[in-house]
Amino acid sequence: MVRLSRRSRVAVGVAAAGIVVAGAMVLCEVNAPTFGVEPAAKGGAPECTRIAKEYPDRLNGQERDHTDLPGVAAWGGGAVVLRCGLTPPRPTTDACVNVDDVDWVLREAKSQDGRKLLITYGRHPAVEATISGQGSGIDTLLVELSKTVKPIRQHEHCL
Repeated sequence: MVRLSRRSRVAVGVAAAGIVVAGAMVLCEVNAPTFGVEPAAKGGAPECTRIAKEYPDRLNGQERDHTDLPGVAAWGGGAVVLRCGLTPPRPTTDACVNVDDVDWVLREAKSQDGRKLLITYGRHPAVEATISGQGSGIDTLLVELSKTVKPIRQHEHCL
């Protein structure tokens, strides 16, 4: 039987602990929910990085979900998903509403399964919000989301 010195036993213990921690980190990364969304092409843009630092921990009473996708945030188990880094929409006849100096275009054609899809208008890059039809009203959420995206400068306005 081989006897290990105290120093060797400590080294083996530290190495084993490191393997366990690394495995847990990989498992968390692999299991981070994506809520069926992909990050936008420009999700890592400086504007998105800047506003992502200010994404609220709670939105309309719902806890923020963990996700590691660049420019993406979700609340309430994916009831609300925000994606920064999209190409801004072109002029459109889709409904547009101004909430606290942020123009949001409602994409009726892309809204489905009781979820509303909105995208900021005139901001580069654009920010998309997908909101579940359940829970509190969309108006309250848009007020809170507008505070979040307002730092991205608006270049054009809806008519």
